[in-house]
Amino acid sequence: MSNYYCLVTGLPDLSIDDGKLSYSVVDFKESIYPQLSGEDQKIIDLFYLQYDNECLLALLKDRDAEVVNSRGNYSVEELSALICSVADGEVENKKYPSYFYSFISLYLKNKELGEIVSVLPEDSLSAYYYHYAMQSKNKFVAAWFEFNLNLNNLLTAITARKYKLELSSYIVGSNGVSEAIRTSNSRDFGLMGMFDMYDQIYRISELSDLVEKERKIDILKWEWLEDASFFNYFSVEKLFVFLVKLSIIERWISLDREKGSEIFRKIIESLKNDVSIPDEFRK
Repeated sequence: MSNYYCLVTGLPDLSIDDGKLSYSVVDFKESIYPQLSGEDQKIIDLFYLQYDNECLLALLKDRDAEVVNSRGNYSVEELSALICSVADGEVENKKYPSYFYSFISLYLKNKELGEIVSVLPEDSLSAYYYHYAMQSKNKFVAAWFEFNLNLNNLLTAITARKYKLELSSYIVGSNGVSEAIRTSNSRDFGLMGMFDMYDQIYRISELSDLVEKERKIDILKWEWLEDASFFNYFSVEKLFVFLVKLSIIERWISLDREKGSEIFRKIIESLKNDVSIPDEFRK
């Protein structure tokens, strides 16, 4: 495993007082990514695939859509060409993740047949994405994606049960937690002893303030990253953690300026109080 002592110790400080960042997810891709080994680049690629997913889905819905994908691994032109190649039945190109082909094929088939599907395209793509990322040989990164899958599924399940909706239409993935949620009628979806964050997530789901709920979810993710990477020091895992944290803060800043500024300060203050923030995240 590569050691990135200089890269980790040289990560820029994040200026949080004025609600602006001196560093971005795009900057990371341009400055840090080229210095990683080929194997570690593939790990970081898993993070950036979320932006490719958004672009891919937009292009499938409208081939002529004006889409920008400055954060993803692939250009809009590459993804457009990929859609055409799948439509033409061309063989898979290892340049792209295999789940792209599976999802595009399914999407085009359903569109051609005019089938009404029980699972939204967004959810279907998420299921493919999580399954793909959870196959990573890097145990930390695989665990991060599984944690997100479990978190999203549980939040969705609690909401669906509250409004008496059919759970199976909203739960994605096929791991132990997702299967338990689909099949259990118990209050805790049969997750006690399987998913130890059930109580925390349930309390978050009960919050009526949507902004506060989002804030608590991001804090939970931040805490998970802190705990799970505690013994990773100058490895690609530490860089991955920095990148995810950067994206969390970046998302809040991208909100409406006035509201975003208020929310941003609230989440940072909570992070300062509730978790231990590494020095590279302090002013």
